[in-house]
Amino acid sequence: QVQLVESGGGLVQPGGSLRLSCVVSGSMFRIYGWGWYRQAPGKERDLVAGITSGGSTDYTDSVKGRFTISRDNAKNTVYLQMNSLKPEDTAVYYCNYYRRGVYASWGQGTQVSVSL
Repeated sequence: QVQLVESGGGLVQPGGSLRLSCVVSGSMFRIYGWGWYRQAPGKERDLVAGITSGGSTDYTDSVKGRFTISRDNAKNTVYLQMNSLKPEDTAVYYCNYYRRGVYASWGQGTQVSVSL
């Protein structure tokens, strides 16, 4: 059973940066793609960025050029570097499988708030 533990969120001003981390339990981390998802109040959870097992990345249009997803297979960890943050990036951020067709049980997520 995969367990997902997200961290690194916080309150930042517009234009600021945060780096999110997601530690994934289990020995199969390296063979799967992983994604970062976010859910704003009253909205559905959407994919923000994904990284395949081979390291190819993809981003939703609104974060292209500002966010960078990466992975460290030795640490079973996927990261999301977020720069030039905007108020509309405010959401709870989660990680989970990317392009697998199924999801693991969602973790608790990490809150990102962008405000003056």
